[in-house]
Amino acid sequence: MTDSQDSVIAPRRDDAISGPRRVVEVGETRYTLLGTAHVSAESAADVRELVRSGEFDAVAIELCGSRHQSLDNPDALAGQDLFEIFRQGKAGMVAASLALGAFQQRVAEQSGIEPGAEMRAALEETRRADLPLLLIDRDVGVTLKRIYHNVPWWQRFGLFSGLLGSVMSRQEVSAEEIERLKEGDVLESTFSEFAAESESLYLPLITERDRYMVLRLAEDAPPGRYRNVLVVIGAGHMKGMAEQLEAPLPAEASREREQLEATPPPSRVWRALPWLITVLVLTGFAIGFSRNTGLGWQLVGEWFLINGVLSGLATLVALAHPVTVAATVVAAPLTSLNPTIGAGFVAAGVELWMRKPKVRDFSTLRHDVTELKGWWRNRVSRTLLVFLTATIGSAAGTWIAGFRIAGALFGSGAA
Repeated sequence: MTDSQDSVIAPRRDDAISGPRRVVEVGETRYTLLGTAHVSAESAADVRELVRSGEFDAVAIELCGSRHQSLDNPDALAGQDLFEIFRQGKAGMVAASLALGAFQQRVAEQSGIEPGAEMRAALEETRRADLPLLLIDRDVGVTLKRIYHNVPWWQRFGLFSGLLGSVMSRQEVSAEEIERLKEGDVLESTFSEFAAESESLYLPLITERDRYMVLRLAEDAPPGRYRNVLVVIGAGHMKGMAEQLEAPLPAEASREREQLEATPPPSRVWRALPWLITVLVLTGFAIGFSRNTGLGWQLVGEWFLINGVLSGLATLVALAHPVTVAATVVAAPLTSLNPTIGAGFVAAGVELWMRKPKVRDFSTLRHDVTELKGWWRNRVSRTLLVFLTATIGSAAGTWIAGFRIAGALFGSGAA
């Protein structure tokens, strides 16, 4: 987009449109940015009014492929292989998405307005008018991962445990939270109080997404392809996107877009840490046996006891099946010495085998997770909890048992 550009505030057509609009003209194409509130019947009406006007020959919306599928087909999770989700390490992201969806559902029940109604209106009207639909937002999973990698490591646990804890535990959504939803989507409103004070969080949550959506427009709706493109976005993105559109964009927009989709690989230290722990623990066993056979077996016994019991107790918190608990107790000490497989994966696999989710578990999943007890009642969400608790329990057991071994070998009472 290097052609001449102009930005103007569009006049309201017969005062029918309540939301803010901004028009950016690039060459022969006009991009009409409509700032919407995600909890607003008026915003949904604005979208319907504009699409039905016949002025536009394409519609771009602030949705990614996964959120579009979730909005268009709420039962899409039922078609996924849960075991494959655990194998690919996506359980945490699925749990976070369910938690955010639960928050959104409670907002809908309290306000009487479904968050994202304006996006649903865009989908319906675009389909009815047979217009091209452009999904321009970055995948929510990628955004969560980039947030995770962008904040300092000591803030990560507090950030995401706060996210899941607050979303899962609060039954009543405050008026302030609903007001925040009017400026950004569920993800933005959830992190808004952190993002306001953290540039490392604000960058992947807002700034990068502004840039990403403009790059997607440059790829999917470049100047000249369409005459007038309606861009439906949250009001909080309108200023940043307008500024990005008014500036010349790189000729290879796809290259920069792919960079914004990439998630930084773990540092070499974090990748090496599980293997280092395995080597240290096995070395500890060897030293123990070299000193005294009894000491060696004592260290092995404590490793299995501490790691297994903590992991098993953690799965009890998730109300796992007794067979799952027993399997976790046995597996956790072994998986902790094998960085290629985790205790959570074994626990979730056994739980799925013992309590295979039924059709009704998938059909009621979104409603069940709006209540804290629903996470334990539904077999799908409970399996996610089993995976997470077993993983946390095994990690705690590994560190506690590891320090216990070190203390026995090198402490003041060591032989």
